Amino acid sequence: MNSQVVCYFNGSFVPLQDAKVGVMTHAFNYGTACFEGIRAYWNADERQLYAFRLADHFDRLRRSAHMLMIELPHDRDTLCEITRDLLERNAFEGDVYVRPLAYLSSEMIGVRLHNVEHGFVIYAVPFGDYIETGGIRAITSSWRRIDDNAAPARAKLTGIYVNSAFAKTEAFLNGADEAIMLTDDGHVSEGSAENLFALVAGELVTPPPTDNILLGITRDTVIRLAEDRLGMQVCQRSIDRSELYGADELFLCGTGAQIVPITQLDHRAIGGGRVGPVTTAISRGYMDVVHGRDGRYQEWLTPVYQREPDKRP
Repeated sequence: MNSQVVCYFNGSFVPLQDAKVGVMTHAFNYGTACFEGIRAYWNADERQLYAFRLADHFDRLRRSAHMLMIELPHDRDTLCEITRDLLERNAFEGDVYVRPLAYLSSEMIGVRLHNVEHGFVIYAVPFGDYIETGGIRAITSSWRRIDDNAAPARAKLTGIYVNSAFAKTEAFLNGADEAIMLTDDGHVSEGSAENLFALVAGELVTPPPTDNILLGITRDTVIRLAEDRLGMQVCQRSIDRSELYGADELFLCGTGAQIVPITQLDHRAIGGGRVGPVTTAISRGYMDVVHGRDGRYQEWLTPVYQREPDKRP
């Protein structure tokens, strides 16, 4: 680990290598933490790093924390500024992944949410593609997506992600790149850590919040881009497993994954085994937006480096 990298840890900027918790920490033992995944994208032409939809991520983090009865230590605007400061201190010149995490920090034995101390950290690391973006193979997982009545599926709780880990490793061990998870009643929910979209009979569809999906910020971005760039209204409805086999296009999306086409599902080619035009257009549009190349979405971008305007003629 680069000893110069710093993180924000319980109120102070400290070297990342010094930000540690004890083995008895409640969150480590019981999965009682929540987090966000945020990307910041490097624009080499402008020599600027753009953090994408910071405020929206911290709004969702607050909702997740509320589920765990955790009070975040700062308001949304302060958290955004701390994150910008953190990125600037580390002087990143490349794409970065930012992880804020709120957790139950008491060193104790006992399963509960009440009367436990809280901790908070934000760290950032250089980060490329989480999944191959040129077309992947997926399988339908035998593991069902966690139900909202078992644990809040809308929240990014660390403990819930063991559900995703089972599905992801099952897919890998069966020769695939990713898993598609179903709800307990058999409807399509999402990937192991990504939302799903399908082009079915010319209509772009995605599972609704009631099918135990995480309310993805990238998902919301895709819905907006489909309307703005392609003139397509996205239909949010329950999707049957067999519908996916006949889809013209399938893709996953998420902050880490970005836009990931699925060209094979359960050993069946999707769209002839090629990346389709709608997925391609969404992917290109997304990359334009997050790198600051599409001026219509500047409100989603937080520039990290406070540079003087270019005064050259």
